[in-house]
Amino acid sequence: MAWPNAFQRGSLLSRFSHHHVVVFLLTFFSYSLLHASRKTFSNVKVSISEQWTPSAFNTSVELPVEIWSRNHLFPSSEKATLFLGTLDTIFLFSYAVGLFISGIVGDRLNLRWVLSFGMCSSALVYAFLVTASVQFAGGIVIFFGLLVSPEEIGLSGIEAEENFEEDSHRPLINGGENEDEYEPNYSIQDDSSVAQVKAVSFYQACCLPGVIPYSLAYACLKLVNYSFFFWLPFYLSNNFGWKEAEADKLSIWYDVGGIIGGTLQGFISDVLQKRAPVLALSLLLAVGSLVGYSRSPNDKSINAFLMTVTGFFIGGPSNMISSAISADLGRQELIQGSSEALATVTGIVDGSGSIGAAVGQYLVSLIRDKLGWMWVFYFFILMTSCTIVFISPLIVKEIFSLMRRRQAHILRE
Repeated sequence: MAWPNAFQRGSLLSRFSHHHVVVFLLTFFSYSLLHASRKTFSNVKVSISEQWTPSAFNTSVELPVEIWSRNHLFPSSEKATLFLGTLDTIFLFSYAVGLFISGIVGDRLNLRWVLSFGMCSSALVYAFLVTASVQFAGGIVIFFGLLVSPEEIGLSGIEAEENFEEDSHRPLINGGENEDEYEPNYSIQDDSSVAQVKAVSFYQACCLPGVIPYSLAYACLKLVNYSFFFWLPFYLSNNFGWKEAEADKLSIWYDVGGIIGGTLQGFISDVLQKRAPVLALSLLLAVGSLVGYSRSPNDKSINAFLMTVTGFFIGGPSNMISSAISADLGRQELIQGSSEALATVTGIVDGSGSIGAAVGQYLVSLIRDKLGWMWVFYFFILMTSCTIVFISPLIVKEIFSLMRRRQAHILRE
């Protein structure tokens, strides 16, 4: 594959306006605020668990013995931990339902309204005042500042399409038998007039090629990723005896690894024009990183390094499936590039992932209580392996496609 020269890169960049930059920044920070509001609960699990147990197991707050004996919620920290896992499961089940519904609603209503309403309404029911207040303010900014279509700045849909090359809209996943012989089929126009494309149904979206395999794969992978998200600070404090504040700061390195991994792996898959092989390699290495992290010594520097590597190989693929791959699935030629299908497909993939994550949170607390933390990591390795199994047909298909492309390139030379 030839790299674009300087003129081509400049031409591509010139097609983006300040409106694109504003939309990117607003959606980026809106997700950051939502992520922060969810992260807060996992950061205070240690304190919550200690305050829910009687004084015999609690030294975090100086209160009379009579108060602890009368008002404790659980007889031991183990029971409190199981309940925390149950809370995570309930949260993620409702989160999954919301993703399915918001995907369908997002295809039918103004996306600015949907996103703004979601941010403000969720802020009204979070238990932490600072993050909830900032998130509510962010929802107001989204309502007044986010552009969701070219028509809002006076451009017609046809003019907006003409601002980009056809190949820039080409998804890396489609339902064609021969992916190498691609003919753009994303126009929603007739020769005579602009056709009105309706949103696809939930069943139609599920039947699109790749949606079910990636949904099942994401259910397993999101279970692992969100288990780190919800339990990592608690694990560091519980397993190594580190202070809660130190554990919270250290857990950031997992997110750093996921950010770098998602960006780099997404770039490589764009260059290769294939997603599944990149995912497969990363997930295979993720199994090794899980084995390594499970045996991390009681050293913060080594733990942070192994945590970053684990986040790179687990968080990276998870971010790819929830963003780039979901977008590819929602822009297949079978639905003629209908933007009305994108939110539904994204909701199905992300919602399926959240169902898997919801089940996993209770299982993590149960396995930890009965068998210990090492068996939790064995469980993560099993789920990561299942992720590879579910996308294995797509891996084989895309590897053969790369081989055919390579052979055709050699013949042309």
